[in-house]
Order: sequence, then structure tokens, then C-alpha cells
Amino acid sequence: MLYLLDASVLITASRLYYPLERVPEFWDWLVHQGETGNVKMPLEMIEEIRDGSDNLAEWMSDHHRLEALSLGEDADVGLVRRVIDEGYAPDLNDVEIEKIGRDPFLIAAALHNSSERLVVTAEVSRPKAQRANRKVPDVCDDLGVRWIDSFGLIHALDFSTGWR
Repeated sequence: MLYLLDASVLITASRLYYPLERVPEFWDWLVHQGETGNVKMPLEMIEEIRDGSDNLAEWMSDHHRLEALSLGEDADVGLVRRVIDEGYAPDLNDVEIEKIGRDPFLIAAALHNSSERLVVTAEVSRPKAQRANRKVPDVCDDLGVRWIDSFGLIHALDFSTGWR
């Protein structure tokens, strides 16, 4: 199984649960999981992190980490369009497209091979949200893409600091 990481997973982890300077084991583990092909990120998710101005953006700029975590595929424009049309709305305006951000690229990457890929996101489902306010889990559900949250990833790939 290939776990495709939403930028929200790394952003939330660095801000709340596993700060880079306090839990470096998590970040090393994440890179290791990328090297072994268990986790990857579409370029658009990497760019979302690198566009920041914090220590996570700096961490993600390291060539070795980029190579380990990068999915290394070009986005399938047809699948991205499908995600937008069927997951959000077919008639979004420019403001709504900007609000959605890069999430359709993540979901499209999972749709590319939905039997072997799933999305990992820190977003929380809000099934009543509409149009550009929709959340990744709900769009995934509508398109038949499997997803888990950050803690599901940690459980599935057995992250541990060794303090058992």
C-alpha cells in the first residue's frame, strides 16, 4: 500500500504533535518510510509545505528528503478535473478554486491507482460542507478513494520512538 500524504499531515505534526526539534525520530522515520516506498507526496503537496516560512519549509527543502518523499509523477490533468467536478462542484469560480488549493492533486494521485493507494490527511470530515468548503475525507469518500488520518498512518506503519 502506498500512503499519499497531505501537506496537512506534516504541518499538523510539526506544530502540534511532533515538533522537528523535539521529536526528530518521527521525521527520520517519515523519510525512511519514503525511501522504502511506503509514503510519498505529490509535488503539489511538497510545494505547499515549501511555500511556508517556518522550520518545516526549511526541513522539506533538503534534497535527500525531497527525493525520499516525492511521488515523482506528473499530475493527471483529467483526474484532477474529475476530482474538482465530482468532488467539489463543476462550476467553481476562481476564488473557490484558489480556496481548494492543491488538494485535488493529492486525491487525483490516489485515484490514479485507487486499489494500491490511499490518502493520509489531518483534515476532519465535514460532510455537510459544500463546494470549496469540502474537506479531503469527504471528497475521497465521494470518489471511492480510501483515506486515513495521521494516527492511522502511525498505527499502520508502526511508528515508535523505542520507548516501549
